[in-house]
Amino acid sequence: MDGTSLTPEQEKLNALRQVLPEAFSEGKIDWEKLKATLGEDINFSNERYVLNWAGKSDAFKVLQMPTTKTLIPAKEESVNFDETENIFIEGENLEVLKVLQKSYFGKVKMIYIDPPYNTGNDSFIYPDKFSESKADYEKRVGDKDEEGYMTKDGMFKKNSKENGQYHSNWLNMMMPRLYLAKNLLRQDGVIYISIDDNEVHNLRLLMNEIFGEENFVAELIWKKRVSPANDSQWFSSDHEYVIVYAKNKENWFPIRLDRTEKQNSYYSNPDNDSRGPWNSAAYTCNKNKDERPNLYYPLINPNTGEEVWPKETAVWAYSKETHEEHIKANLLYWGGDGKSKSPRKKQFLTDAKPVVSRSFLEHSDVGSTQSATLDFLKLFDHNYFNYTKPIELIKRLIKISSESDKNEIIMDFFAGSGTTAHSLFEIKKELQGNQRFVCVQLPELCDEKGQSYKDGYKTIADISKERIRRAGKKIQEEIKSEIKKIESEIKKLQGEIPTDENKAEIENLKSKIEDLKIQDLGFKVLKLEDSNFKQWQQIEGKDAKALAEQMKLFVDPISENATIENMVYELLLKSGKDLNSKIEKKSSFYKINGNELILLLEKATQENIDSVIAEKPIKVIALDKLFKGNDQLKTNTVLQMKDAGIEFKTI
Repeated sequence: MDGTSLTPEQEKLNALRQVLPEAFSEGKIDWEKLKATLGEDINFSNERYVLNWAGKSDAFKVLQMPTTKTLIPAKEESVNFDETENIFIEGENLEVLKVLQKSYFGKVKMIYIDPPYNTGNDSFIYPDKFSESKADYEKRVGDKDEEGYMTKDGMFKKNSKENGQYHSNWLNMMMPRLYLAKNLLRQDGVIYISIDDNEVHNLRLLMNEIFGEENFVAELIWKKRVSPANDSQWFSSDHEYVIVYAKNKENWFPIRLDRTEKQNSYYSNPDNDSRGPWNSAAYTCNKNKDERPNLYYPLINPNTGEEVWPKETAVWAYSKETHEEHIKANLLYWGGDGKSKSPRKKQFLTDAKPVVSRSFLEHSDVGSTQSATLDFLKLFDHNYFNYTKPIELIKRLIKISSESDKNEIIMDFFAGSGTTAHSLFEIKKELQGNQRFVCVQLPELCDEKGQSYKDGYKTIADISKERIRRAGKKIQEEIKSEIKKIESEIKKLQGEIPTDENKAEIENLKSKIEDLKIQDLGFKVLKLEDSNFKQWQQIEGKDAKALAEQMKLFVDPISENATIENMVYELLLKSGKDLNSKIEKKSSFYKINGNELILLLEKATQENIDSVIAEKPIKVIALDKLFKGNDQLKTNTVLQMKDAGIEFKTI
């Protein structure tokens, strides 16, 4: 509400919208729809089933626009940088996804994101001026203040419902990110997207276009509220959705869940069966005697000798032959007094299978918005977020998507409060999991009047990193406590009379201690920054002076702020190596993953060229300026590398 009065035109449009809402699209009249609604003979141009919106073709241009950005390490903000395989990237996620394309293409097992819901109060980055140049766009998403923080005014655009392209702007923001995300998924990978009623319909259509309708898996419903919102004008909004798509549905199936204590409690052993606890299932089915005449036959109750027939509308579920096998296996239960009119079939707990996931997620199983707040407050004195997801919800999604004993990548490029990373740490403690995360969060400035800013957190990314640090520290303490309990249990078993059973249990407990000790609860922090190498700027027209200045800059292509370490990480990424590649510093060069890649960045002499060749690398990258004034050395190096079968590149 802006305090201005409606114009006569607006009043007429509002009146028309009341009568013919179907003739409007994103708040504006769709003239073709209006004519069709009024019965005029009209042919819609290019009639076909397709999702279209304002700016779609230009959003593809943004998708295809290559990035010149890179990632640089921030070791001082990391935890156990050199050993950990968990990654936290601070930067604008579209640019980060582009940077990661070569190194992480087809390597991610699971992606979970919780993007802006487009409620009308959201601010997010979307390209609203498609005529802007690549340089202008990069400047807008990279504007920083004097302290080096990204400026909110330059990057973010509020997308209110009064905006004429309200849905289009959201789709323009989401589409390129989802395309790039799909590239990163393995063939047996899966993506989960949290969303609510504002955009769930458009998200489904967008995902059908990007992933293929055939790869839609489910639309999970998460009951997020414990109690209703009684101040709601229409309905209490008690649920949200989690949309699930596989990279290739033929290759991905959800892992069944372990049975809970509550589920196992339904099994008992009233007749002291030696096979242990059991529950029972009906012995009839939903077919009638006309449909299954061979299943309509009498049974004999062995306790009474009485002949028992099924109902004509619900015959036995098993043939006579199978029934005889059930008798021999003692699988029939005729009730507590043995006089039931129909038996039930025993199902033993030892034969019970893991549980299939259900599409309705109860807050009692996976947490609520209230429990999400409590999760956060276990680590911080104040809650800095209005809406976060509970740890149990994300743990559930990880458990059904990734096997804990495999070194699989879990990604979240809308990391927000850091719930995904925290959830994975909890799984590491619970299941001694080997998965690792890659989380991405924009350094979005916090409100200077808000509690988080007062507590010293200038950006959302700062809060995310601190949550991961605190979660890791807390879980590490819990692991130490768990190890002490296990050691006490081992000591107790060792004091008992030795048996094969308790010897095996002792070894099992010792193994668990070792698994707990090696849990990776650290994370590398990397930040999106400009390239360490100067980028050629296209000169408009025939400005000889400008061209000369450009040529002068490229006498040394290394940027003024470049460091050797930052160049190592940039070249590592540009060579398709991931951020956990093993980097080994030798006297005059860097080895990446053994002999996969060698980087020559500090000096080039015949002696260290010979040392590089002796390592028998697959590929070598060197700075061209190292050969400045020594063309003979460069020529000899090229020939030596070729003779040794080594791919050689200079920058």
